[in-house]
Amino acid sequence: MPARSKAQQQAAGAALSAKRGDTKVGSLKGASRSMYKSMSEKELDKMASTKTRKLPKHKSER
Repeated sequence: MPARSKAQQQAAGAALSAKRGDTKVGSLKGASRSMYKSMSEKELDKMASTKTRKLPKHKSER
């Protein structure tokens, strides 16, 4: 599932970084923490790799 906003893509990137062990899980907050707990590394990779060119900054701006 691709990200629907730049904020969602960035949160997925942060969660993916923690899943891979590059950053500490304790540094995650909000959406990135819940994504870390509920999504697999494959799902996070797909969401984090979404191109942000045509995405709104936040989902509500669509």
